[in-house]
Formats: sequence, structure tokens, C-alpha cells
Amino acid sequence: MEIKQLLYQQCEAFLNQRLQSVQQKIKEIQESLLSETKSTAGDKHETGRAMLQLEREKAGQQLAEIQKEKEILSKVNLEQKSKIAHLGSVVFTTQANYFLSISSGLHEINGINYYAISPSTPIGKLLLGKKKGDVIAFREQSFTITALQ
Repeated sequence: MEIKQLLYQQCEAFLNQRLQSVQQKIKEIQESLLSETKSTAGDKHETGRAMLQLEREKAGQQLAEIQKEKEILSKVNLEQKSKIAHLGSVVFTTQANYFLSISSGLHEINGINYYAISPSTPIGKLLLGKKKGDVIAFREQSFTITALQ
């Protein structure tokens, strides 16, 4: 299997794991809200309920963020070959290797580390549109693109 495909699958697994975690959190909040309803502790009850509502809102925002990232990941074309870095490119540099997709951190494939990053991150913005041999200056360091996939 090609590196790009393996990285894509790892990003997908990362999002699915986050999705399950947020859905579990929402389920726990719903259950807490139901048990809070049965309780009658006056002001303390209202405060607890308000806190749970805030938690539910936060979880809802996380859910929306995951959906956005899933949408971005779905736009990655695993077949597209290009000499210019774009969404879906695997960029090899003298410093590190990057998969321009979503920000899901470090992934290891066949003993080689790759950073899955969003094109909207500072480093992602610098890589977009670049080609093999281009030099990138980032945080007082510079590195060269050695290959693109």
C-alpha cells in the first residue's frame, strides 16, 4: 500500500477515535442531565445543570469541528500526482516529512515519521504551492523539499 493511502487511513482512524470520544461524552452529559432533573437541590441543582449545558455546547462544537475535518479529509485525492504541494501531498524535506491533510499529529509508517498537518497551519501555508528543491524558512530554520508524492 502506498504511503499516502496509509497516512490517509491513519488520519481517518484519528478522526473516528475523536468522534467516538465526543459522542461518549455527549451521552454521559445527557445521562447526567436526566439524573439532575430527578434531583431537587435548589440553587446547587441549577448550577449543576448550567455546567452540564455548557459541557454539552462544548462537545457540540467539538463534533462540528470533527465534521469539518472529515470534510477536508474527504477532499484528499489519493491518486493525484503533482510536482507542486497541495492538499493531499506527502512532502519530504531535509527536516521532517509532512502529509498535507488535517492536523492529526505524528504518524509512523515503516519506521519513518510523518506529520499530518492542515494546509491552514503556519507550516502548511508555507508548503502549499512549493516544489522539489524549494527552500522553506520557518522559525529561524530553513529546510529544503527533497521530494513530493
